[in-house]
Amino acid sequence: MDLNINAAVPKDGTSGIDREVERRIVRKALLTRISEERLLQLFSEGKLSGTLHTCIGQELVGAVITELLSPGDVVFSNHRGHGHFLSLTDNLEGLIAELMGRQNGVCGGFGGSQHLCFERFFSNGIQGGIVPVAAGVAFAKKLDETEGIVIVFIGDGTLGEGSIYEAFNLAAKWQLPLLVVLEDNGIAQSTPQRQTLAGSIASRAAGFGLGYASSDTWNWQELLSQARQAVDSVRSGAGPFLLHVKTYRLKAHSKGDDTRPRTEVETFERKDPVNQLLADPAWTAMVDELRTRVGTAVAAAESSPTADYSPPATQAPSSIEWHTAIVPKERLVRALNHCFSDVMGRDQRVVMIGEDIESPYGGAFKVTEGLSDAFPGRVRNSPISEAGIVGLGSGLALMGWKPVIEIMFGDFLGLAFDQLINHAAKFQRMYNGQVGVDLIVRTPMGGRRGYGPTHSQTLDRHFLGAPGLRVLALNNLLRPDSLYVPLFEAHCGPTLVLENKLAYGAYLHAETAPGFTLMHSSERFPTAWLVPAARKVDITLLGYGGMSEILVTAAEQLFQDHDLLAQVLCPSQIYPFDATPLLPVLASSAKMLIVEEGQGFAGFGAEVLAQVAELASEFLGEARRVVPPPDIIPSSGKMEKLMLPSLEYVIAQAVDICR
Repeated sequence: MDLNINAAVPKDGTSGIDREVERRIVRKALLTRISEERLLQLFSEGKLSGTLHTCIGQELVGAVITELLSPGDVVFSNHRGHGHFLSLTDNLEGLIAELMGRQNGVCGGFGGSQHLCFERFFSNGIQGGIVPVAAGVAFAKKLDETEGIVIVFIGDGTLGEGSIYEAFNLAAKWQLPLLVVLEDNGIAQSTPQRQTLAGSIASRAAGFGLGYASSDTWNWQELLSQARQAVDSVRSGAGPFLLHVKTYRLKAHSKGDDTRPRTEVETFERKDPVNQLLADPAWTAMVDELRTRVGTAVAAAESSPTADYSPPATQAPSSIEWHTAIVPKERLVRALNHCFSDVMGRDQRVVMIGEDIESPYGGAFKVTEGLSDAFPGRVRNSPISEAGIVGLGSGLALMGWKPVIEIMFGDFLGLAFDQLINHAAKFQRMYNGQVGVDLIVRTPMGGRRGYGPTHSQTLDRHFLGAPGLRVLALNNLLRPDSLYVPLFEAHCGPTLVLENKLAYGAYLHAETAPGFTLMHSSERFPTAWLVPAARKVDITLLGYGGMSEILVTAAEQLFQDHDLLAQVLCPSQIYPFDATPLLPVLASSAKMLIVEEGQGFAGFGAEVLAQVAELASEFLGEARRVVPPPDIIPSSGKMEKLMLPSLEYVIAQAVDICR
């Protein structure tokens, strides 16, 4: 270990610190230590499930930092966050109950040890992922011009995660009130820092223009002084600050997985300030009082009801109504631009963030053209930091803002996968309904423009089925505001909106061919239904997003050239998706052709077929899927055209299945 532990706590206590401040800090540290030791005991007795990451040896970090906080401050933590939680909230009873899986736990048993939420405290178990979210809350405070700063605790092992550097860059560039407290215990699970860390921690702060100070928990009086300077600096508006605190974890990373030499640990046990406080007769009465409190909290949790699981309520209607659609003749890109302009004019809390979206460029596909001029400060160019800006959006949403995050190409969503799946999508349920995250992430997808293997993919299947994440696919049979307005006006939670890039320049489908009527469903996010006038329907063509125009044209040509009546169904919400209300429509034909631009395996079409087979197998006559082969999308225009489902191929398949 490369930690300086030679100067331990002075024998005469904490000279130079107000006695009441000293008492509060000591009390928080002792409460954390006694609680953590009891939790380890409960785990060994089989009364806790899952995992347990204690902060024994590091208690004084949270105890000191929280002493300097104000009611408007917000704290984010990580998998080793019990000490931060207790030092901020003093909610021992809620913590114990949560870890014991009781209904009165702070998250009702959903969060457990790593995922805690109470008032202004949030933690998550993904290393580093919470930092962009914390930056988003700090951004909200700056936009709101409200008091308070944001503190986020990370460990030295987290320095290998790229998302924290995206957050550092954003926080420094936008001068956000963010204090990053780095608990440097010299080891990440079982790997010592010397094997993983290049350069220095101080140089990382300097590289991003963050304020920097260093201290340790063995001289916690000095830590208090350094922390006060750091907090004051952030409060003054000087921008983000990195407080580097050297410490030592006395227990295993998790439960019993410790590979360090026992002699090393024993050295730090002797130097540990909390061990010295526990042995000091001056604090005996406080120790006894806290042990009693912990015992009482455990007994209360044991006698309280165990958390009982019930699935989230479904919002899908069992039946729907249909009405004739009125769609103006307007290019989709202009309709989107007008939609966002109208919404931002009505709601001052809508903010848009993305790469190259400000004037004069207005986004890669010109959807945001002119919006930064009309709404200065609310439409912002961002760095190339997909994870950073999606996490930032989650933080804004936690504070009641309505962020719209643009990802320039859908192919880049993989860079933000963790922020969508393990953060935004989980917060509401994981924190037992204490928060909402009304985040919109919108992105173009699809091929047919010759952009090649990494800019032409349809990757929606990787996001379908993620609990808590809604996925919508815009099509040109609907006005875009029929999707976006409900997202802004209702609490719809985190939503990924897919916009087909080829459709941007096309017109909305304002007119239908003779003999067809365009209908919209009464669902919050409507399904479009192109209905032939005749009662008898030969085949249902089902698809979504950019396939809508091909399917409509195919239906028209099937009637004209092959005397086949086809109806078209294009749902706009592809997850969650419930086929139940569409069954009466599907039952009107014995054939079904599902067309997708993305890969077929485990795709949306497979889900539709599975649901129909489960819900009403008698409706399912002959069904077929039209999907591309399992291959990357080529850059060559001719090759791409041959690979992706074409109008001619869809018609041929429909004729074949009907004949």
